[in-house]
Amino acid sequence: MRRRNNGQPATNGQAVGIQQQLKAAITLLDWLTAHHLDLGSARQGDLDIWLGSEQVTGRHAAGHFVRWAKRQKLTTLDFAATKWAGPNGDIDGEARWQQARRLLHEQSIKPEDRVAGLLVLLYAQWPAAISRLTLDHVHADQQQLRLRLGREPVVLPEPLAALVRQLVASRRGHATLGDPGNSPWLFPGGRPGQPISAAHLTERLRRLGLRPGRDRSSALFHLATELPAALLARLLGINISVAVAWQRASSGDWTNYAADYSRRNQPGNPPRKPIPGTPP
Repeated sequence: MRRRNNGQPATNGQAVGIQQQLKAAITLLDWLTAHHLDLGSARQGDLDIWLGSEQVTGRHAAGHFVRWAKRQKLTTLDFAATKWAGPNGDIDGEARWQQARRLLHEQSIKPEDRVAGLLVLLYAQWPAAISRLTLDHVHADQQQLRLRLGREPVVLPEPLAALVRQLVASRRGHATLGDPGNSPWLFPGGRPGQPISAAHLTERLRRLGLRPGRDRSSALFHLATELPAALLARLLGINISVAVAWQRASSGDWTNYAADYSRRNQPGNPPRKPIPGTPP
């Protein structure tokens, strides 16, 4: 991952993805050990049995490890990479905006849940990435509030910016008695010094009627129709290949974006307005 980033720091999303791959590799190795096998002795049929097990979750994330092991000549197993062909479920843009309007204006919902839900609905963030946000990701002054989700911060519009300011001022761990509110995490957890877990945050969002996986897909699908892949990757903290895949799935045509960008400030061409919430 460090090589791929060319010295740039990893985003929350990248770190979470690597953790998922490692957990899947451990799950596979544990299963092999329980069946008196290892990478060298396992046969393709053994891997197929594991892949077909209903008890195994996130099994396809182990493919990265198996393919690496084969390149290192540690195994003869084959685990083909699956080419992503677009979102599986329905993309309901109107339902997404209805949920967003509710979270923006319904005062009875806790600020932390409103902010987390809006980051899913509007900025296509995974709960795991949201849970790892710290105060250092928030940059506020008298004029605007910026939130760093990727390599470049996003300027948050009102009233979301006000909600984030409120969250920064009033955050508390969800199960920590006497928490003075000095945790570095934007979403503190029940254990001192730890953020809320991705699983707990996901459950809280589900109680509000959100489906984080589906809602994130809807957000990313619509954002990919409006922004070029390179800008999506920088602002949202996703890999450029993921951004390109979503752009293709949404049929967003940014083929001529680079050429258009280079012509914007030439004499005689009026400057184009920046997209709201993004850098010019």
